[in-house]
Formats: sequence, structure tokens, C-alpha cells
Amino acid sequence: MDIKRIAMMTALLAALAACSDNAQQQAKEAADKAAAATKQAADATADAAKKAADATANAAQQAGDQLKQAGNDAADATGAAMEKAKDATADAAETVKDTAKDVGHAVADGAKDVGHDVKEAAKDVKDAATGEKKDGDH
Repeated sequence: MDIKRIAMMTALLAALAACSDNAQQQAKEAADKAAAATKQAADATADAAKKAADATANAAQQAGDQLKQAGNDAADATGAAMEKAKDATADAAETVKDTAKDVGHAVADGAKDVGHDVKEAAKDVKDAATGEKKDGDH
């Protein structure tokens, strides 16, 4: 029953109560019963509202926890990726360094060979110019 209906019934019962003492007693009892029913309905509504608020708060907390965990997972994945990139960069730098060393050694060895060849050629030119070198000598 809604509150308007209860109020109308209470008013009707009050009017009837004016007719006799017995009716007046019955009207009072009916009004008391209507008031008790109204209080029970209000209490039930308040309880349902509290339960709904608690459920909403719990759902919000769970959603917040899940978002926080997702953020932590993303941060962990980013950190791991950065660590791998750092390692890959260090490995690449080491490879470049080793390759540069190898190239440097190869250039040095080649330069020595060229220097030796130039020295030999200069000696041959000198020998030819001075006549000291004979056919078959090197």
C-alpha cells in the first residue's frame, strides 16, 4: 500500500471513530497498525538503499583495484622491455666496438704490408739506380 492510501484509510477510520467509542478505539488501532506498516516499509527501503550503496562501493573498489593492477602490470612490462632494449643496445655497442677493432687491425696489417711493399719497391728502385741489384736478386 502506498502512503496516500494509508492516509486516506486512516482519515476514513477516524471519521468512523467519531460515530462511537468502539469505532473510535478501532480507528486508533487501525491508525497504529498503519503507522507500524509505514515504519516497516521505510525501514525496508532504508535497508535496501544501504545494501545497494554497499554493493556499489564494493564494485567501485574492485574496479579501482583492477585498474591499479593493470597499471602495475603495464609498468612492469614497460620496465622489462626497456631492460631488454638496454641489453640489446649494449650488445650492439660491443659488437660495433669489436668490429671496429677488427677493422683497425686489418687496416694496420694492410698498412704494414703496403709499407713493406713500398720499402721493397724503393729498395728495388735504389738498387736499379745504383746498379747494385743483379738479375735474380730480391
